[in-house]
Amino acid sequence: MTLQQYYQASREPRYSLLFALPLWLLYEGLAALMSHSTYAGVRNGADVLLKTVFVSLGGKTGVTVFGFLIIIAGAVLVFRDARGKGPLVSKVFLGMIGESLVYAALLGTVVSTLTSLLLHPGLAIAQGFGEMGLSTQLVVSLGAGLYEELLFRVLMVSAFLALGKALGWKTPVSVTVALIASALIFSGFHYVGPLGDTLTLSSFTFRAVAGLALSGLYVARGFGITAWAHALYDVGLSLLGVA
Repeated sequence: MTLQQYYQASREPRYSLLFALPLWLLYEGLAALMSHSTYAGVRNGADVLLKTVFVSLGGKTGVTVFGFLIIIAGAVLVFRDARGKGPLVSKVFLGMIGESLVYAALLGTVVSTLTSLLLHPGLAIAQGFGEMGLSTQLVVSLGAGLYEELLFRVLMVSAFLALGKALGWKTPVSVTVALIASALIFSGFHYVGPLGDTLTLSSFTFRAVAGLALSGLYVARGFGITAWAHALYDVGLSLLGVA
């Protein structure tokens, strides 16, 4: 397999979604185990937001329906993409693991540098998880990689791209608007609600730049790699005690 073939294959749904599947199982399993519930307790904010409608309609049953819809939609996309393309190649998944680790390692440095250039050097940039314990931080971090990427990249970037197409914008304009708008909304999301962080220019800018980087990564490399890169970055912050 050539590098070009790997690049194309790793962005396809059959690889991207299957690569994200262990992240979903790990997050949902640990969250339910720690919370003794499938829809309350230790949960990432984007997860809660996406499931709110289903909870209001049917409580635990509604969340079960949400889970089935995720599984069915993913399975349809995987099987439709897999038709006529032959068996999966394990080397593609290994390459995706390597990419995710590299992007996770680079994300903080790149975003911090860009934020400092926009504001000024030596700034206290990122906010942390507050008083959360390590186990809670790890679960929320996994959920951030999964559900924040699903909400702010897959759904929101796609929605802005569709809007641009409907309005007759040229592709570069649509992509630019989608990346910037989703990044700003992603950053603002962290300050909403009773558990939201205190709004500061430095932290908002940092998260907006991070959102822009993740949106760009999603457009370039797809959902699976972006989800794992985000999750691994947040997990790394938790383990290093700098979150």
